[in-house]
Amino acid sequence: MMEADLPWTEKYRPKKLKELVGQEEIVKRLESYASAKNLPNLLFAGRAGIGKTAAAIALAHELYGDEFGRNFLELNASDERGIGIIRGKIKDFAATLSLGDVPFKIIFLDESDALTKDAQNALRRTMEKYSRTCRFILSCNYSSKLIPPIQSRCALFRFSPLTEGQVKQRLNYIAEKEGLHVDEKALDALVYVADGDMRKAINTLQVASATSKKITEDTIYKVASRARPEEVKKMIQLAIKGDFIKARSQLDKLLYEYSLSGEDVISQVYSEVVSDDSIEDKAKLELVKAIGETDFRLTEGSNERIQIEAFLAQLALIGKK
Repeated sequence: MMEADLPWTEKYRPKKLKELVGQEEIVKRLESYASAKNLPNLLFAGRAGIGKTAAAIALAHELYGDEFGRNFLELNASDERGIGIIRGKIKDFAATLSLGDVPFKIIFLDESDALTKDAQNALRRTMEKYSRTCRFILSCNYSSKLIPPIQSRCALFRFSPLTEGQVKQRLNYIAEKEGLHVDEKALDALVYVADGDMRKAINTLQVASATSKKITEDTIYKVASRARPEEVKKMIQLAIKGDFIKARSQLDKLLYEYSLSGEDVISQVYSEVVSDDSIEDKAKLELVKAIGETDFRLTEGSNERIQIEAFLAQLALIGKK
């Protein structure tokens, strides 16, 4: 596949550690490993889209150069999460010698917290047995889901969420390379819909660029299927004031005009409530509790329309107190 045909998340994936967005302290430590051509097993922990995979691939590129493809194996544990993946692909790759002047290969196991307990125990033994010929980089959202023996065999790197400025800087870079005009409000909208996930921000920008080189705020919200924050806030305020009928009409707009699911609505409501300084702390506590209960019922499969209307009714009762 030609580079021009690649998804932008791959096309603009950093090839060098210094190109990574944010994570300055982590980059320094990884660069020292690359210069020494030696590293322990690594555990990258943090939320999605903040550079864990990019860091692993950039580190491998710096270590292996042209021999990258022969010495680096990337697997996703959420696709193959049983013991078979450990006994098959991983064991076969780890058992063979590396090519080039680096004495070990690297296996990058993404979403490693999805592995079953049996698979994790098999992985622990594999890490021990092939420590001379292979290093492991495990990536996960929650390091606590990995068994303690694996955690103790790895150097832990906790990736911090990206700031708004870091996300905007990278998006501006990509927009310039692609000949796009992205106004400031559109950038704010991209940051809002991505919620700190750089991968999501880049994907949304690419989808928005399909119809025009001029990217506006409206385009971003339409392609991302997200409502404007002020419209969600309007629904919350109407409900708290006790105007249930108007709040319900605003909910209709969110569900049908923006094609949002019930979980999408509740997720955006939560973001607006926790960031709204005009809501008193006591009321905010009650609101977050009501949001949590509604979110639980939605994930259990309850009727989303009934649950969200019940939530709006709860807001009206909270507003009366």
